[in-house]
Amino acid sequence: MTRKKVKLTYITNDAARKATFKKRKKGLMKKLTELTTLCGIEACAIIFSPFNSQPDLWPSIVGLERVLAKFKSLSEMEQCNKMVNQETFLRDRIAKATDQLKKLQRENREKEITRLMFESLVAGATPPRDLNIIDLYDLVWLVDETMTDVCKRIELLTTTMTEPPVVSAVEPSWFMEMMSHGAYDDQMGFKIWDDVIQLPNDDNHGAFWSNNGSP
Repeated sequence: MTRKKVKLTYITNDAARKATFKKRKKGLMKKLTELTTLCGIEACAIIFSPFNSQPDLWPSIVGLERVLAKFKSLSEMEQCNKMVNQETFLRDRIAKATDQLKKLQRENREKEITRLMFESLVAGATPPRDLNIIDLYDLVWLVDETMTDVCKRIELLTTTMTEPPVVSAVEPSWFMEMMSHGAYDDQMGFKIWDDVIQLPNDDNHGAFWSNNGSP
């Protein structure tokens, strides 16, 4: 089941506001415990509320003083480097939401013009007569971009199909070494030089044969 989205407005009902405060405070303390334990960082919290006469301190007075002392030891610039208030936080959220909205509007506009382009092709390459000047300019731009992509794809496929396969003409390394230095085959029992094969010493009495097959 999807959780209901919370509306960030002040709760006017006292009982509901107090219950929400207790619930949210408990959740905040839990998140701070998880953050410090999992990431190995130092953090503290001071919570003032009209429901308690004394502020809530986390994790303890000693831990709170240690973190505050470390914070005060920093320079003023370092203290304010990543400090945000509610106004700055909301402004950043609004800016991000605005950028996301513009991105979605561009994507929807491109999909709309793409649908219009294909509908025009089905209708005999004739766009509807009720298009305004902005729609026509966007349609022309999309057609040009599509034609450019198609031409690039055709050129790539044509180049790939017309290029002959590359065949290496280099002799194997073992063959070049054998021909340049001579080799002796232990199993066959003959030697190879530049143009002569020496047969083993048997009935042929060490006869020499040339590479063209004649003795």
